[in-house]
Amino acid sequence: MEALIKIGIFALLLGLGFFFGRRAEAKHYKSILSREDALRSLVVSTDRFPPPEYMNHHAGLVSGNVVISVDYFKQVSAGLRGLVGGRIRAYETLLDRARREALLRMQEQAHAAGAEAIINTKLETSRISGNGNKGIGSVEVLAYGTALIPTHKNLG
Repeated sequence: MEALIKIGIFALLLGLGFFFGRRAEAKHYKSILSREDALRSLVVSTDRFPPPEYMNHHAGLVSGNVVISVDYFKQVSAGLRGLVGGRIRAYETLLDRARREALLRMQEQAHAAGAEAIINTKLETSRISGNGNKGIGSVEVLAYGTALIPTHKNLG
């Protein structure tokens, strides 16, 4: 009987993790898409040097940082996938959301400073372990780059 209760609790947590995790992920993607559309005019590049048309602009560091946690369903499904190998799609969406959110936060900072472009864009990703180092727990992504601001605007 006790084993049946534990299996029931596990199934309940798995179902809740799936439902609420999927809902939060869909809401986050909706926010990401609308903000990406709003910032589409801001040029973001990995080039180290500015194009000629930006040579007379001020340069300033901009960054965006995000920490996103893994829900219970993703942890369980990744653990099961780890038994047989292959792609762990649950973590791929987590990393996609984290990278895009960090880039958006960087772009929003640059936009607030009046920048027309961001060059030398870099991403740093790190794991913040959970469960006593038995799982990913959370992922942190830092996006940073050099904002190019017209000389007639202030460095914010």
